[in-house]
Amino acid sequence: MSDKPIVKEYSNGEVTVIWKPESCIHSTICWKKATGLPDVFQPSTKPWIKLEGGTTEEIMKQVDKCPSGALSYRLKDEQNNVVSANIVETLPNGPLLVYGNITVKHAGSEESKVNKVTAFCRCGASSNKPYCDGTHVKINFSD
Repeated sequence: MSDKPIVKEYSNGEVTVIWKPESCIHSTICWKKATGLPDVFQPSTKPWIKLEGGTTEEIMKQVDKCPSGALSYRLKDEQNNVVSANIVETLPNGPLLVYGNITVKHAGSEESKVNKVTAFCRCGASSNKPYCDGTHVKINFSD
């Protein structure tokens, strides 16, 4: 048995959406009708990502909203989805979002290279530190 995290990829030929379920905080931003693309992201079906439900531009814009970084994308012939600017955003009553290419140095010598958006825990209760796992909602964390 492998301890390697699950990573799934879905492609429409122009864009490949990468999903890392272990990073998902179930914000529902991707699929709820008010904020998401319900024709693309359908959590009650398998496979749950159906790229034919939206344009490449719509899909990229929606994936950019993922607060945990569980969803990312790369364009055809692109090795990495490069973000040129680093931006830090504090979500009210939620995680610290870091947009851009960063290296996270963990205890010891382990490093993780991440891109797009990474959600860091601010409440101190995450079981996946330093990353947010959505526990702030359960404990009613507030600024």
